[in-house]
Amino acid sequence: MTTLFSPLALGAIHTPNRVFMAPLTRCRAPGHTPNALMATQYAQRASAGLIIAEATMAMANQSAFIAEPGIHSVEQIAGWRTVTDAVHARGGRIVLQIWHGGRACHPVLNDGARTIAPSAIAITSSKFNSPEGPVDHAVPHALLEGEIPAIVNGFKIAALNARTAGFDGVEVHGANGYLIDQFLRDGTNKRTDRYGGSAANRARFLCEILTAICSAWEPGRVGLRISPLNSSNQMIDSDPISTFTALAERLNEFNLSFLHVMRGDFAQVQGGDVLSPIRKAFKGPIVANMGYTPDEAERAVADGLVDAVAFGKAFLANPDLPERIRVGSALNEPDAATMYGGGAEGYTDYPTLEMAAGAAVGAERA
Repeated sequence: MTTLFSPLALGAIHTPNRVFMAPLTRCRAPGHTPNALMATQYAQRASAGLIIAEATMAMANQSAFIAEPGIHSVEQIAGWRTVTDAVHARGGRIVLQIWHGGRACHPVLNDGARTIAPSAIAITSSKFNSPEGPVDHAVPHALLEGEIPAIVNGFKIAALNARTAGFDGVEVHGANGYLIDQFLRDGTNKRTDRYGGSAANRARFLCEILTAICSAWEPGRVGLRISPLNSSNQMIDSDPISTFTALAERLNEFNLSFLHVMRGDFAQVQGGDVLSPIRKAFKGPIVANMGYTPDEAERAVADGLVDAVAFGKAFLANPDLPERIRVGSALNEPDAATMYGGGAEGYTDYPTLEMAAGAAVGAERA
């Protein structure tokens, strides 16, 4: 697989291979503060062409999970610095995914702070998993126009904090039914002001965030993740191909480091080919994600459809995934029971090829 192991320039970020680690929420940050266990987990995966760290709260009181990290306090910045130092010490590159959960958040996790969204439409297809058990999702407060600049500035501050924490860049989380995605898709954005209606208006919130971040940190270190088809958090759009192709064209204004595209829908509610039209519309590097095998990833890069592929569950269970792909080794299977929360089990104890070979030699000698 020569193509996956060729270098790639992502703006100011240069990667030695095109096997990227997708952002994986693991809920291992008690008090929303990164820690030494997280530093170990990310450092183990430093051979990735690029690590995209997990969804991280851009500002306080926007938790949608239990024990996901933030980047809005001095303690969190210091905690993330231990992570970036550990990754860089092993020669890796890491960017932080900055995020606001929008209507996927709940007051029960946020000191009673109200849930916000572009429109007052609650998630009704599922329950919210609170510490006391499942509860109904909150009906969100529809943001007033005058309240939006503070959210935009919150993303800018988060990006600056990520730079202070030693990250090589940031990925803005515009996917999977969280706040930015809620503005982009017409199933959740029913606004009649400048932020609603046309696809261009629905993209205004995201573009204001990108403008703010790119003015604070060079655009070549800013990426964006989108999920045109994914129905997570009860998301849908009446014309996703058109909506996100138009967005891809508009993104050329920002000279982004990369555009990270989730190509499908986990629940298969919506389908279609989003990569081909986005490839034609967007002039920068494209990172693809969702269900790729190594062979398919190699073909997609070789054919020029994408520039790199981000692996999720495969990286969860295989800290040395690039080497396993390079030599054609079997992959460890992830343990679903330990994906979210807990300690080292199912997090930092997955064996590498080197560890497996050592165990085999030890068994033979025994």
